[in-house]
Amino acid sequence: MAEQKLPKLKTRVRFPSPAPTPASAGSPGFSDRVIHWQARFGRHDLPWQGTRDPYRLWVSEIMLQQTQVTTVIPYYERFMNRFPDVEALAAADENEVLQLWSGLGYYARARHLHRSAKQVAGRLGRFPETAHALRELPGVGRSTAAAIAVFAYGERQAILDGNVKRVLSRVFAVAGNPARAAVSAALWSLAESLLPESGIETYTQGLMDIGATRCTVRDPRCPDCPLQDLCQARQRGAVHDYPARRAARTVPERAFQMLVVARKGRLLLEKRPEGGIWGGLWSFPEAEVGDDPVEILRRRWGLRGRPAAALPPLRHALTHFLLHIHPVCLAVGGEEAESGDAGLLWVDAADVAGAAVPVPVRKVLQLLGEFPVDHPDRVFGAE
Repeated sequence: MAEQKLPKLKTRVRFPSPAPTPASAGSPGFSDRVIHWQARFGRHDLPWQGTRDPYRLWVSEIMLQQTQVTTVIPYYERFMNRFPDVEALAAADENEVLQLWSGLGYYARARHLHRSAKQVAGRLGRFPETAHALRELPGVGRSTAAAIAVFAYGERQAILDGNVKRVLSRVFAVAGNPARAAVSAALWSLAESLLPESGIETYTQGLMDIGATRCTVRDPRCPDCPLQDLCQARQRGAVHDYPARRAARTVPERAFQMLVVARKGRLLLEKRPEGGIWGGLWSFPEAEVGDDPVEILRRRWGLRGRPAAALPPLRHALTHFLLHIHPVCLAVGGEEAESGDAGLLWVDAADVAGAAVPVPVRKVLQLLGEFPVDHPDRVFGAE
């Protein structure tokens, strides 16, 4: 039987200056194409698929915020093995939660998960069962709540993650950057107008999968996309012009010293404040470039240290920062008393990499890799 040719979409979304407004986007073929494509070509083997457990779906959606699927999968599987249900997560120590999250980035997500788990397991007693109620949980925004409600409860809700924004912007030639409030509102209106009457789970997954595997940022596979003949950006030969990007900005750079302090085979870690980068993680203490590290140890914690081996500087790129890290090794005498500061922790050198530490700490440990990590005296000198 010959394949039925679906009607072409004629609707366009134009934004008159100065304030963009969404146009009607009725397209009987759009959702059908997405559903049919997903059934045949979409992803069906992701570890959080095939369940309606809101806990597992919630964890996956939080991890997938600003993070690619291939990166998330091993973190998700380890997280589920350790915390198979919301009660287990609620009862966990925050350091252990952050340890399992270490390397995934955007650590506020892990803290929000932990707090939400306590809220669900305690005051609520069970997971919220609507998108509206899910948005009351820390770290759950409109699109994340909608995705959980769709896959857990079959609620007919629109999502608008980064992949979906890109698909809709291209197919409907939506001008403007989605970060602008007016453009975002137009895309939400468009997303809601395209919802199918049935098959919401398949449609939602399909829309995400098209964005992730076909309508990609740099190398879109237009010939393999089920929406290719509806795509106004493709018709105009301007796929890479949608969605519009923000004007390029200079990435701020920051340089600082990272103090690698050794004492009796252990390294000193300092808990970072929840605000800012690596919030809640344990890291090597920091000092401004030019400060005397020995004086920093004495003034902050009353520790008497001495300089040891020098390590080469390293660069670490974050989303909005470029860090220039200068590791400085210091040795603290064995006769020194333990610090009573609750924000400090002495950790066996061999165990630091497995603690709740940010990636740069692991990079510094790699610089020390030419020495056996369980014998830091070879780096810092005998005590």
